[in-house]
Amino acid sequence: MFPLLGSLDIFIFSLIAGLLIYWFLFRKKTEPVLDFKTFPAVSPPIPETSFIEKMKKTNRNVVVFYGSQTGTAEEFANRLVKDAHRYGMKGMAADPEEYDMSELSRLKEIPNSMAVFCMATYGEGDPTDNAQEFYDWMQGTDDDLEGVNFAVFGLGNKTYEHFNATGKYTDKRLAELGGKRVFDLGLGDDDSNLEEDFISWKEQFWPAVCEFFGVEATGEDSSIRQFELVVHNDINMNQVYTGEMGRLKSFQTQKPPFDSKNPFLAPVSVNRKLNKGGNRHLMHIELDIMDSKIRYDAGDHVAVYPINDAVVVNRIGERLGVDLDTAISLRNLDEESNKKHPFPCPTTYRTALSHYLDINNKPRKNVLYDLAQYASDPQEQENMRKMASASPEGKALYQSWVLDSERNILAILEDLPSLNPPIDHLCELLPRLQARYYSIASSSKVHPNSIHICAVVIEYTTETGRVYKGVATNWLKNKEVTENGHKHTVPMYVRRSQFRLPFKPSNPVIMIGPGTGIAPFMGFIQERAWQKEQGKDVGETILYFGCRHKNEDFLYQQELEEFERAGVLTQLNVAFSRDQEHKIYVQHLLKKNKEQLWKLIHSNNAHIYVCGDARNMARDVHTAFYEIAEEVGGLTHTQAVDYFKKLMTKGRYSQDVWS
Repeated sequence: MFPLLGSLDIFIFSLIAGLLIYWFLFRKKTEPVLDFKTFPAVSPPIPETSFIEKMKKTNRNVVVFYGSQTGTAEEFANRLVKDAHRYGMKGMAADPEEYDMSELSRLKEIPNSMAVFCMATYGEGDPTDNAQEFYDWMQGTDDDLEGVNFAVFGLGNKTYEHFNATGKYTDKRLAELGGKRVFDLGLGDDDSNLEEDFISWKEQFWPAVCEFFGVEATGEDSSIRQFELVVHNDINMNQVYTGEMGRLKSFQTQKPPFDSKNPFLAPVSVNRKLNKGGNRHLMHIELDIMDSKIRYDAGDHVAVYPINDAVVVNRIGERLGVDLDTAISLRNLDEESNKKHPFPCPTTYRTALSHYLDINNKPRKNVLYDLAQYASDPQEQENMRKMASASPEGKALYQSWVLDSERNILAILEDLPSLNPPIDHLCELLPRLQARYYSIASSSKVHPNSIHICAVVIEYTTETGRVYKGVATNWLKNKEVTENGHKHTVPMYVRRSQFRLPFKPSNPVIMIGPGTGIAPFMGFIQERAWQKEQGKDVGETILYFGCRHKNEDFLYQQELEEFERAGVLTQLNVAFSRDQEHKIYVQHLLKKNKEQLWKLIHSNNAHIYVCGDARNMARDVHTAFYEIAEEVGGLTHTQAVDYFKKLMTKGRYSQDVWS
């Protein structure tokens, strides 16, 4: 076999071969395997999960955490970070989801440090998705926060039962754990003027911070740029974002699981008008989720990412004299920031204005303040600065000229001819375009491969004579099933909800949903019908629906009457508010059936569900139930309020409401 080797050579050769085999088999125990993943050139940087180490490394003493569902709390956090520079402090905005919040007790290691929390309340007093883990940590921890300085600003809406619950809990819990409150809890009310509340709070907050830490304002202007513009002249367009929320090309190659960073492109399989008359457009849309692995339950929400009106986008480009198809990146000047770009980059101005930026809403005061420097007319500049101020005159001018007149950024640019901001600074200042949430109008037991939406198209004329069009509803309205053989798609994902049918189908359900508030109840009724078909004992299913006219906007009339005939809907009560001289609403019908309702609630363990307008309808329905408890149940008003609060706690009075 080895003609040229002697016996000693063979022995040595065999020994070497054996050693090599031994090394190969057991090398993991003695040294690492060569793995290309260990090379930084091909692996993404590991994000810093210790905000304390990051603050130390970058010499910061203020961290502003935000619990944000729609982007407002994040925006307020960034504004506080910019303000900090005026007081010789260095701050960073932080998403609590990205950091180890159990390190909060270590904040005292940094001299003159402070944590500020901008915490939005979502749903029925819940924390936002990105603050859920932090909220859970607060509930379970007994860490000692002595020496940790903090302040909290809560974002809420007074039309909801649990106004600012998350902000209140954060403020209370941090103090209970020994934290030192630098300034009083701020409570912003979105039903009134959230931004005004925030400005009023921070105008008192900063003087309190100065006194607490013994610092003074430096006089530096806080309208400093956060991002720098990079223009890509020779970029490969395959490297440019075209509307994706997370992964580049995720719309071309779809991979589950689908969520807010990775929405599914659902084809539109049905788009029909629901109302038979009137000047509104109410629509029923079905999204095909076949092969997406998306699961949902009746009562969940579908989140939809809309696209801004191309006409408005083009007019902004024309007004500013910009080629919208220029490929650009906005790069954070703070290299240590986790947020490298304000939206996915590189992209084009057109994509940014179409997919990523909110160009339809009324700009907040900080946007006007930062843009004022670009107005060449002294009077226009003065008015912009005045509107951004906290003076009574400035507040009144902002209220009338921006809010009441409903001027979006295009209207402001058109009505202030000397205002010519660089488009990149405008893109930096505008808030992100948010997903729109709709109550799902179907049951997955009956429609496992589709999700149904019921919505009303928003369109009306403003005080300036301009036509205001809701971004999402007008975009959805134009989503024909096919156009020239091309299937229209909608970027979407499902958000779980606590709005659920009773665990026992035998429990009676009372559903109150006027207008498009009927959406989740279509899913509930479909599911009760399916349960009935399965041979289950299904309790009474009662619906209170309201609309303007029976012959115009009685949504899903045919389907509902069919469910009633089949015995699935045991009662269909409809209030036609404008079919007679005096208006009749759902709460009037509730009072009419008060004895039956009280028996169902008090004796038969019925579950109550309310969906629709929070400001008026939900409150009036609430009041009607209090009155029923007082008139039929013999309770005092205080007892009645307490009675229904307990039902809410037990999950027997659920609301899916909006304002």
